[in-house]
Amino acid sequence: MRDLVQVNLPGREYDIHIGPGLLAGAGDLITPLLSQPRVTVITDDNVGALHLEGLRAGLASAGIKMQSLTLPAGEGTKNWANLTTCVEWLLDQKVERRDVVIAFGGGVIGDLVGFAASILRRGVRFVQIPTSLLAQVDSSVGGKTGINTRHGKNLVGAFHQPALVLADIDVLGTMTPRDFLAGCGEVVKYGLLGDAEFFEWLEVNGPKMAAGDVAARVHAVRRSVQMKAEIVMRDETEQGDRALLNLGHTFCHALEAATGYSDRLLHGEGVAIGCALALELSSRMGLCSQEDPSRLRAFLRDMGMKTDLRDIEGDLPDADALLELMGQDKKVLDGQLRFILTRAIGDSFVTSDVPRTAVLDVLQDALAL
Repeated sequence: MRDLVQVNLPGREYDIHIGPGLLAGAGDLITPLLSQPRVTVITDDNVGALHLEGLRAGLASAGIKMQSLTLPAGEGTKNWANLTTCVEWLLDQKVERRDVVIAFGGGVIGDLVGFAASILRRGVRFVQIPTSLLAQVDSSVGGKTGINTRHGKNLVGAFHQPALVLADIDVLGTMTPRDFLAGCGEVVKYGLLGDAEFFEWLEVNGPKMAAGDVAARVHAVRRSVQMKAEIVMRDETEQGDRALLNLGHTFCHALEAATGYSDRLLHGEGVAIGCALALELSSRMGLCSQEDPSRLRAFLRDMGMKTDLRDIEGDLPDADALLELMGQDKKVLDGQLRFILTRAIGDSFVTSDVPRTAVLDVLQDALAL
Protein backbone atom coordinates (compact mmCIF):
# COMPACT_ATOMS: atom_id res chain seq x y z
CA MET A 1 0.00 0.00 0.00
CA ARG A 2 2.96 2.32 -0.63
CA ASP A 3 3.00 5.08 -3.21
CA LEU A 4 5.73 7.20 -4.76
CA VAL A 5 5.43 10.77 -6.01
CA GLN A 6 8.38 12.37 -7.76
CA VAL A 7 9.23 16.07 -7.76
CA ASN A 8 11.18 16.61 -10.97
CA LEU A 9 12.91 19.94 -10.47
CA PRO A 10 16.01 20.01 -12.70
CA GLY A 11 19.04 19.27 -10.54
CA ARG A 12 16.93 19.07 -7.37
CA GLU A 13 14.78 16.01 -8.04
CA TYR A 14 13.49 14.04 -5.07
CA ASP A 15 11.07 11.27 -4.19
CA ILE A 16 8.15 11.37 -1.78
CA HIS A 17 7.37 7.95 -0.31
CA ILE A 18 3.86 7.54 1.13
CA GLY A 19 2.57 4.56 3.08
CA PRO A 20 2.74 2.61 6.35
CA GLY A 21 5.95 1.28 7.89
CA LEU A 22 8.35 3.86 6.47
CA LEU A 23 10.09 4.60 9.77
CA ALA A 24 11.19 0.97 10.02
CA GLY A 25 12.58 1.14 6.49
CA ALA A 26 14.05 4.64 6.77
CA GLY A 27 17.64 3.39 6.80
CA ASP A 28 17.40 1.65 3.44
CA LEU A 29 15.73 4.68 1.85
CA ILE A 30 18.20 7.22 3.25
CA THR A 31 21.42 5.21 2.74
CA PRO A 32 21.78 6.17 -0.96
CA LEU A 33 22.04 9.83 0.10
CA LEU A 34 24.85 9.32 2.60
CA SER A 35 28.59 9.74 2.13
CA GLN A 36 29.13 8.28 5.61
CA PRO A 37 26.73 6.24 7.79
CA ARG A 38 25.54 8.97 10.15
CA VAL A 39 22.69 11.50 10.32
CA THR A 40 21.61 14.30 12.61
CA VAL A 41 17.94 14.47 13.56
CA ILE A 42 16.00 17.43 14.99
CA THR A 43 12.55 16.79 16.43
CA ASP A 44 10.20 18.14 19.09
CA ASP A 45 9.41 16.70 22.51
CA ASN A 46 5.98 15.34 21.48
CA VAL A 47 7.21 13.50 18.40
CA GLY A 48 10.45 12.48 20.10
CA ALA A 49 8.66 10.76 22.96
CA LEU A 50 6.49 8.77 20.55
CA HIS A 51 8.67 7.98 17.56
CA LEU A 52 12.36 8.87 17.98
CA GLU A 53 13.43 5.40 19.08
CA GLY A 54 11.48 3.86 16.22
CA LEU A 55 13.38 6.05 13.77
CA ARG A 56 16.66 5.23 15.50
CA ALA A 57 15.94 1.50 15.09
CA GLY A 58 14.98 1.96 11.43
CA LEU A 59 18.26 3.76 10.75
CA ALA A 60 20.33 1.33 12.82
CA SER A 61 19.00 -1.59 10.79
CA ALA A 62 20.95 -0.12 7.87
CA GLY A 63 24.01 0.65 10.00
CA ILE A 64 23.33 4.38 10.30
CA LYS A 65 24.23 6.20 13.52
CA MET A 66 21.96 8.99 14.68
CA GLN A 67 22.47 12.05 16.88
CA SER A 68 19.34 13.95 17.88
CA LEU A 69 18.24 17.32 19.22
CA THR A 70 14.79 17.73 20.78
CA LEU A 71 13.06 21.13 20.84
CA PRO A 72 9.82 22.23 22.52
CA ALA A 73 6.66 21.51 20.53
CA GLY A 74 4.45 24.29 19.22
CA GLU A 75 4.35 27.20 16.79
CA GLY A 76 6.32 29.35 19.24
CA THR A 77 9.39 27.21 18.53
CA LYS A 78 9.68 28.62 15.00
CA ASN A 79 11.74 31.65 16.01
CA TRP A 80 15.20 33.24 15.81
CA ALA A 81 16.38 31.73 19.07
CA ASN A 82 15.64 28.15 18.04
CA LEU A 83 17.09 28.74 14.58
CA THR A 84 20.34 29.68 16.33
CA THR A 85 20.04 26.63 18.58
CA CYS A 86 19.66 24.33 15.57
CA VAL A 87 22.54 25.83 13.60
CA GLU A 88 24.95 25.85 16.55
CA TRP A 89 24.05 22.26 17.49
CA LEU A 90 24.54 21.08 13.90
CA LEU A 91 27.94 22.78 13.87
CA ASP A 92 28.73 21.10 17.19
CA GLN A 93 28.00 17.79 15.47
CA LYS A 94 30.46 18.76 12.71
CA VAL A 95 27.83 18.41 10.02
CA GLU A 96 29.44 18.69 6.59
CA ARG A 97 27.95 19.76 3.28
CA ARG A 98 27.67 16.15 2.10
CA ASP A 99 25.89 15.05 5.29
CA VAL A 100 22.14 14.78 5.75
CA VAL A 101 20.03 16.56 8.37
CA ILE A 102 16.62 15.04 9.15
CA ALA A 103 13.61 17.17 10.07
CA PHE A 104 11.44 14.79 12.10
CA GLY A 105 8.15 16.34 13.12
CA GLY A 106 5.27 18.48 11.96
CA GLY A 107 5.29 21.67 9.95
CA VAL A 108 7.05 23.71 12.63
CA ILE A 109 10.05 21.39 12.76
CA GLY A 110 10.10 20.96 8.99
CA ASP A 111 10.13 24.72 8.36
CA LEU A 112 12.66 25.48 11.09
CA VAL A 113 15.09 22.64 10.36
CA GLY A 114 14.82 23.15 6.61
CA PHE A 115 15.76 26.82 7.09
CA ALA A 116 18.67 25.86 9.34
CA ALA A 117 19.87 23.39 6.68
CA SER A 118 19.56 26.06 3.98
CA ILE A 119 21.95 28.45 5.75
CA LEU A 120 24.32 25.95 7.38
CA ARG A 121 27.58 26.01 5.38
CA ARG A 122 25.51 27.83 2.72
CA GLY A 123 23.30 24.80 2.28
CA VAL A 124 23.35 21.16 3.37
CA ARG A 125 20.94 18.43 2.31
CA PHE A 126 18.00 17.54 4.49
CA VAL A 127 15.32 14.88 4.61
CA GLN A 128 11.75 15.56 5.65
CA ILE A 129 10.04 12.90 7.77
CA PRO A 130 6.70 14.63 8.45
CA THR A 131 4.71 13.25 11.37
CA SER A 132 1.47 15.26 11.07
CA LEU A 133 -1.16 15.15 8.35
CA LEU A 134 -0.66 18.84 7.66
CA ALA A 135 3.08 18.39 7.18
CA GLN A 136 2.67 15.28 5.02
CA VAL A 137 0.28 16.93 2.58
CA ASP A 138 1.75 20.40 2.51
CA SER A 139 4.73 21.83 4.36
CA SER A 140 7.17 18.93 3.81
CA VAL A 141 6.88 19.25 0.02
CA GLY A 142 8.03 22.14 -2.12
CA GLY A 143 11.05 23.56 -0.31
CA LYS A 144 9.51 26.45 1.61
CA THR A 145 11.35 26.93 4.90
CA GLY A 146 11.28 29.70 7.47
CA ILE A 147 10.50 31.13 10.87
CA ASN A 148 8.02 33.57 12.36
CA THR A 149 8.88 37.02 13.69
CA ARG A 150 6.95 39.65 15.61
CA HIS A 151 5.91 41.03 12.20
CA GLY A 152 4.15 37.88 11.08
CA LYS A 153 4.30 34.25 10.01
CA ASN A 154 7.02 32.82 7.76
CA LEU A 155 8.36 36.25 6.82
CA VAL A 156 11.99 35.10 7.10
CA GLY A 157 13.08 31.98 5.25
CA ALA A 158 14.44 30.42 2.07
CA PHE A 159 13.51 28.02 -0.68
CA HIS A 160 15.49 24.84 0.01
CA GLN A 161 14.20 21.59 -1.46
CA PRO A 162 14.51 18.39 0.59
CA ALA A 163 16.52 15.46 -0.77
CA LEU A 164 13.81 12.96 0.23
CA VAL A 165 10.41 12.93 1.94
CA LEU A 166 9.10 9.94 3.92
CA ALA A 167 5.39 10.24 4.79
CA ASP A 168 4.70 7.31 7.13
CA ILE A 169 0.94 6.90 7.40
CA ASP A 170 1.31 4.86 10.61
CA VAL A 171 2.50 7.85 12.64
CA LEU A 172 -0.77 9.65 11.93
CA GLY A 173 -2.39 7.15 14.29
CA THR A 174 -0.73 8.84 17.27
CA MET A 175 -2.11 12.29 16.43
CA THR A 176 -4.84 13.80 18.60
CA PRO A 177 -8.22 14.09 16.84
CA ARG A 178 -7.93 17.87 16.89
CA ASP A 179 -4.49 17.85 15.26
CA PHE A 180 -5.59 15.38 12.59
CA LEU A 181 -8.69 17.40 11.73
CA ALA A 182 -6.55 20.53 11.55
CA GLY A 183 -4.50 18.77 8.88
CA CYS A 184 -7.70 18.12 6.97
CA GLY A 185 -7.90 21.88 6.46
CA GLU A 186 -4.92 21.64 4.12
CA VAL A 187 -6.29 18.49 2.45
CA VAL A 188 -9.63 20.06 1.56
CA LYS A 189 -7.79 23.12 0.25
CA TYR A 190 -6.44 21.01 -2.63
CA GLY A 191 -9.91 19.99 -3.75
CA LEU A 192 -11.11 23.58 -3.57
CA LEU A 193 -8.22 25.06 -5.51
CA GLY A 194 -7.98 22.63 -8.40
CA ASP A 195 -9.74 19.26 -8.19
CA ALA A 196 -13.50 19.21 -7.74
CA GLU A 197 -13.52 15.40 -7.99
CA PHE A 198 -11.13 15.18 -5.05
CA PHE A 199 -13.42 17.45 -3.03
CA GLU A 200 -16.32 15.13 -3.90
CA TRP A 201 -14.19 12.15 -2.81
CA LEU A 202 -13.53 13.88 0.51
CA GLU A 203 -17.24 14.52 1.06
CA VAL A 204 -17.76 10.74 0.87
CA ASN A 205 -14.52 9.43 2.37
CA GLY A 206 -13.46 12.19 4.77
CA PRO A 207 -15.12 10.57 7.79
CA LYS A 208 -13.38 7.23 7.02
CA MET A 209 -10.07 9.02 6.75
CA ALA A 210 -10.62 10.71 10.11
CA ALA A 211 -11.64 7.39 11.67
CA GLY A 212 -8.30 5.82 10.74
CA ASP A 213 -8.88 4.05 7.42
CA VAL A 214 -5.32 3.55 6.11
CA ALA A 215 -6.29 3.28 2.43
CA ALA A 216 -8.27 6.53 2.65
CA ARG A 217 -5.37 8.27 4.37
CA VAL A 218 -2.87 7.07 1.75
CA HIS A 219 -5.14 8.29 -1.05
CA ALA A 220 -5.70 11.69 0.58
CA VAL A 221 -1.98 12.24 1.18
CA ARG A 222 -1.01 10.99 -2.29
CA ARG A 223 -3.51 13.19 -4.15
CA SER A 224 -2.62 16.25 -2.08
CA VAL A 225 1.11 15.69 -2.65
CA GLN A 226 0.61 15.08 -6.38
CA MET A 227 -1.22 18.38 -6.72
CA LYS A 228 1.37 20.30 -4.76
CA ALA A 229 4.26 18.68 -6.65
CA GLU A 230 2.69 19.57 -10.00
CA ILE A 231 2.29 23.21 -8.97
CA VAL A 232 5.79 23.44 -7.48
CA MET A 233 7.33 22.03 -10.66
CA ARG A 234 5.58 24.77 -12.65
CA ASP A 235 6.46 27.57 -10.23
CA GLU A 236 9.05 26.72 -7.61
CA THR A 237 9.50 30.20 -6.10
CA GLU A 238 5.89 31.42 -6.20
CA GLN A 239 6.01 33.82 -9.12
CA GLY A 240 2.61 32.68 -10.38
CA ASP A 241 0.66 29.43 -10.01
CA ARG A 242 2.22 28.44 -6.68
CA ALA A 243 0.33 31.26 -4.98
CA LEU A 244 -2.81 29.15 -5.50
CA LEU A 245 -1.57 26.94 -2.66
CA ASN A 246 -2.26 29.87 -0.36
CA LEU A 247 -6.03 29.55 -0.72
CA GLY A 248 -7.44 30.53 2.68
CA HIS A 249 -4.05 31.60 4.00
CA THR A 250 -4.47 35.38 3.73
CA PHE A 251 -7.28 35.16 6.27
CA CYS A 252 -5.55 32.35 8.17
CA HIS A 253 -2.29 34.20 8.80
CA ALA A 254 -4.15 37.24 10.13
CA LEU A 255 -6.14 35.01 12.49
CA GLU A 256 -2.97 33.25 13.66
CA ALA A 257 -1.36 36.61 14.41
CA ALA A 258 -4.52 37.76 16.21
CA THR A 259 -4.42 34.65 18.42
CA GLY A 260 -0.70 34.98 19.13
CA TYR A 261 0.29 31.82 17.23
CA SER A 262 -1.09 29.91 20.18
CA ASP A 263 -3.12 26.74 20.66
CA ARG A 264 -6.26 28.85 20.39
CA LEU A 265 -5.97 28.30 16.64
CA LEU A 266 -3.91 25.62 14.90
CA HIS A 267 -2.64 26.44 11.42
CA GLY A 268 -4.86 23.92 9.65
CA GLU A 269 -7.88 25.19 11.56
CA GLY A 270 -7.07 28.69 10.34
CA VAL A 271 -6.77 27.37 6.78
CA ALA A 272 -10.22 25.75 6.97
CA ILE A 273 -11.82 28.93 8.31
CA GLY A 274 -9.83 30.98 5.80
CA CYS A 275 -11.06 28.85 2.90
CA ALA A 276 -14.65 29.32 4.06
CA LEU A 277 -14.09 33.09 4.19
CA ALA A 278 -12.41 33.09 0.76
CA LEU A 279 -15.35 31.26 -0.79
CA GLU A 280 -17.76 33.60 0.98
CA LEU A 281 -15.86 36.58 -0.43
CA SER A 282 -15.89 35.00 -3.89
CA SER A 283 -19.63 34.44 -3.69
CA ARG A 284 -20.37 37.99 -2.58
CA MET A 285 -18.28 39.33 -5.45
CA GLY A 286 -20.38 37.26 -7.86
CA LEU A 287 -17.50 35.00 -8.82
CA CYS A 288 -18.94 31.69 -7.63
CA SER A 289 -22.37 30.43 -6.71
CA GLN A 290 -23.89 31.03 -3.28
CA GLU A 291 -24.06 27.26 -2.84
CA ASP A 292 -20.27 26.79 -2.87
CA PRO A 293 -19.44 28.38 0.50
CA SER A 294 -22.49 26.64 2.03
CA ARG A 295 -21.32 23.29 0.65
CA LEU A 296 -17.83 23.80 2.08
CA ARG A 297 -19.17 24.79 5.50
CA ALA A 298 -21.45 21.75 5.53
CA PHE A 299 -18.45 19.48 4.85
CA LEU A 300 -16.32 21.13 7.54
CA ARG A 301 -19.12 20.83 10.11
CA ASP A 302 -19.79 17.17 9.18
CA MET A 303 -16.09 16.47 9.77
CA GLY A 304 -16.19 18.24 13.15
CA MET A 305 -13.73 20.87 11.94
CA LYS A 306 -13.55 24.55 12.82
CA THR A 307 -15.66 26.42 10.30
CA ASP A 308 -16.35 29.99 11.42
CA LEU A 309 -14.73 32.74 13.49
CA ARG A 310 -17.04 31.88 16.37
CA ASP A 311 -15.28 28.51 16.61
CA ILE A 312 -12.10 30.28 17.81
CA GLU A 313 -12.01 30.56 21.60
CA GLY A 314 -11.62 34.01 23.10
CA ASP A 315 -11.98 37.49 21.68
CA LEU A 316 -10.76 38.54 18.25
CA PRO A 317 -9.83 42.01 16.96
CA ASP A 318 -12.40 43.91 14.93
CA ALA A 319 -12.60 43.71 11.16
CA ASP A 320 -10.34 46.73 10.57
CA ALA A 321 -7.64 45.30 12.82
CA LEU A 322 -7.82 41.90 11.10
CA LEU A 323 -7.49 43.58 7.71
CA GLU A 324 -4.45 45.46 9.01
CA LEU A 325 -2.90 42.15 10.05
CA MET A 326 -3.45 40.85 6.53
CA GLY A 327 -1.21 43.66 5.31
CA GLN A 328 1.85 41.82 6.66
CA ASP A 329 1.10 38.74 4.57
CA LYS A 330 3.84 37.54 2.19
CA LYS A 331 1.38 37.77 -0.71
CA VAL A 332 1.31 41.57 -0.57
CA LEU A 333 2.62 42.87 -3.92
CA ASP A 334 3.29 46.58 -4.52
CA GLY A 335 1.30 47.32 -1.39
CA GLN A 336 -1.74 45.41 -2.70
CA LEU A 337 -3.12 42.34 -0.95
CA ARG A 338 -3.44 39.32 -3.23
CA PHE A 339 -6.31 36.96 -2.59
CA ILE A 340 -6.91 33.47 -3.89
CA LEU A 341 -10.57 33.37 -4.88
CA THR A 342 -12.72 30.80 -6.65
CA ARG A 343 -15.03 30.69 -9.66
CA ALA A 344 -16.26 27.31 -8.44
CA ILE A 345 -15.09 24.48 -6.21
CA GLY A 346 -11.98 23.24 -8.01
CA ASP A 347 -11.38 26.48 -9.94
CA SER A 348 -9.30 29.08 -8.09
CA PHE A 349 -7.27 32.07 -9.23
CA VAL A 350 -5.06 34.83 -7.82
CA THR A 351 -6.16 38.46 -7.86
CA SER A 352 -5.41 41.83 -6.31
CA ASP A 353 -8.67 43.28 -7.61
CA VAL A 354 -10.61 42.94 -4.36
CA PRO A 355 -12.33 46.00 -2.87
CA ARG A 356 -11.34 46.69 0.72
CA THR A 357 -15.01 47.21 1.57
CA ALA A 358 -15.88 43.70 0.35
CA VAL A 359 -13.27 42.13 2.65
CA LEU A 360 -14.39 44.28 5.58
CA ASP A 361 -18.03 43.29 5.04
CA VAL A 362 -17.16 39.59 5.06
CA LEU A 363 -15.09 39.96 8.24
CA GLN A 364 -17.68 42.10 10.01
CA ASP A 365 -20.46 39.64 9.24
CA ALA A 366 -18.28 36.69 10.29
CA LEU A 367 -17.45 38.38 13.59
CA ALA A 368 -21.13 39.11 14.20
CA LEU A 369 -22.22 35.47 13.88
